[in-house]
Amino acid sequence: MASLSLLSFTLSFFIFFFSSSLCTNSEGNALHALRSRLSDPTNVLQSWDPTLVNPCTWFHVTCDSNSHVIRLDLGNSNISGSLGPELAQLQHLQYLELYRNNIGGKIPKELGKLKNLVSMDMYDNKFEGEIPKSLAKLKSLKFLRLNNNKLTGSIPRELTALKDLKVFFEHNRLNGPELKGLVPYDFGC
Repeated sequence: MASLSLLSFTLSFFIFFFSSSLCTNSEGNALHALRSRLSDPTNVLQSWDPTLVNPCTWFHVTCDSNSHVIRLDLGNSNISGSLGPELAQLQHLQYLELYRNNIGGKIPKELGKLKNLVSMDMYDNKFEGEIPKSLAKLKSLKFLRLNNNKLTGSIPRELTALKDLKVFFEHNRLNGPELKGLVPYDFGC
């Protein structure tokens, strides 16, 4: 009976260790994929070592007590490139700070899977195309700053469902009616 409880304990420990390792490893893989998409002339991402299981030791990455990535601070970092769908693997992310860089391309619709996101600061970049409607799924989102990009098209009406959202869209090529209940898109910040 004692050997059975020891086996049960060992198995439980292994499952816990393996599952938490998988979470942080998938987050590390997502961040490494992001790094491979970016040009980093000043080596801001130098500490992003893909051989480490846990990205919590990397600069510009903040984790919670469970070693989940909750904040990515790459604002004003002189990086360029594009974002990819792998960012959706950062399921615990609360703050995505990418402002004042030269990041271009489309905003990935997969960012709509980041259910814990409170703030998305991607102003002063070169993002183009439309704002993904999927961002309306981010029920925790309070700040969406996309001003000073090259965004086009209509502002998604679906964003009006986010009652606490403050939006800044100044200096884009967006059109459409003002979003009732949100900060007007011609508001300067």
